[in-house]
Amino acid sequence: MAIASKKETNRLLSLIKEGRPMTLGQQLYLAVQLSLPSIMAQLSSIAMQYIDASMVGSLGARASASIGLVSTTTWLFMGLSSATAAGFSVQVAHLLGARDEMQARNVLRQGLVAALFVSLVLASAGCAISGALPRWLGGGEDINSDASAYFFIFIASLPALQMNMLASGMLRSSGNMYVPSMLNVLMCVLDVVFNTFLIFPTAHYDVLGVGITLPGAGLGVTGAALGTALAAAVTALLMLYFLCFRSPELHLWGRPGSFRPTADCLRKALRIGVPMGVERIAMCGAQIASTVIVAPLGTVAIAANAFGITTESLCYMPGYGVADAATTLIGQSMGAGRRDLMRRFAHITVLMGVGVMTVMGVLMYVGAPWVIGLMTPDADVLRLAVEVLRIEAFAEPLYAASIVCYGVFVGAGDTLGPCLMNLVSMWVVRLSLAAHLAPVMGLRGVWTAMCAELCFRGIIFLARLRWGRWGRR
Repeated sequence: MAIASKKETNRLLSLIKEGRPMTLGQQLYLAVQLSLPSIMAQLSSIAMQYIDASMVGSLGARASASIGLVSTTTWLFMGLSSATAAGFSVQVAHLLGARDEMQARNVLRQGLVAALFVSLVLASAGCAISGALPRWLGGGEDINSDASAYFFIFIASLPALQMNMLASGMLRSSGNMYVPSMLNVLMCVLDVVFNTFLIFPTAHYDVLGVGITLPGAGLGVTGAALGTALAAAVTALLMLYFLCFRSPELHLWGRPGSFRPTADCLRKALRIGVPMGVERIAMCGAQIASTVIVAPLGTVAIAANAFGITTESLCYMPGYGVADAATTLIGQSMGAGRRDLMRRFAHITVLMGVGVMTVMGVLMYVGAPWVIGLMTPDADVLRLAVEVLRIEAFAEPLYAASIVCYGVFVGAGDTLGPCLMNLVSMWVVRLSLAAHLAPVMGLRGVWTAMCAELCFRGIIFLARLRWGRWGRR
């Protein structure tokens, strides 16, 4: 069944490239088939963070807070890596839509070199600030040491994470959503295995009268970072193998070409990636500022905020999966000169994203106590995290609209306008409200500001989708 659906997906993608007509049913089918594996990949990504949080949460609120304190900074570095990957993968989607596979492989080669260089620079910068970072963020002395160690190990693994992002983006640009999805699920499984042996000390169990000894390093928070790093490294190697040796459109084996970056390719990558990178810096800077607002509220608030963010990710990651599919569909349609399909795929994917995340928002509201309860035994943290999650649940439909619209605009190579919109929404609306409400309402005020800002963001993105001049080169 999976093989048959994959063949049908490839057949429908070929209709885009060949300029042949597509029925509404075919468009819907293609959007769903590309979205489902990408949704699974996104969910597995957040599941890995959920696993880390759950395993570390069993060690107590301090351990959870140490990871939560630096989480927004890790997102900053991940965001810059994602922007680097997008600068090249969007070009590949356009070239494959135009049926120029040779040039697409040239862009891939240049992307591998450029992305590796950028990731090494970012990793070096991150390692250099790891010791002082928790103090800059306002963390207490009881959590700063673990927070610093976690960030150092995580950021040292950034080159592996960067290669994973680049290879995933390239495969998705070719319409292959299945391999990145399966490998990201594997990364989640590996994370569980590595964490089990690295976080906890050696333990003895009695199973049906048989004594079993499970060896462990007992590294706590440091073990969680090492587990994630090892899982990312293994997955990156496999992802690169499938991209460079197995992809029908992009494999490099036996196909000579230069890895030297060219001015034209870099210029296009910068045009796409720089606005995204600036946006990620400013957005994560705003999230870091939000962390600074939360930090004085105490260890319970920091831990509840971290657990709330991780749990909310389970709701919005399906939206990012649909956005990935939108980027591929819009990118290939634009490369093929099919502006008729661009608009239709944009509307289809946005409606899909809103529908999926509305359902997820309802589930989050109802299931918040159970989900948070899996991550922490602390009653105070549990109660506060559930309260703020239920505030946020009301923003999920419009948040979905902003996420998928952004994927649409990226597929069209239009990143500057969405960048500016996100910056205004985050810095002007969210932070100003959070700074005003936090002293009065505590963490609940911070999340009320977040809910209001996400609704505002969704509205302005929908307005741009309807009336904006995106998709014109």
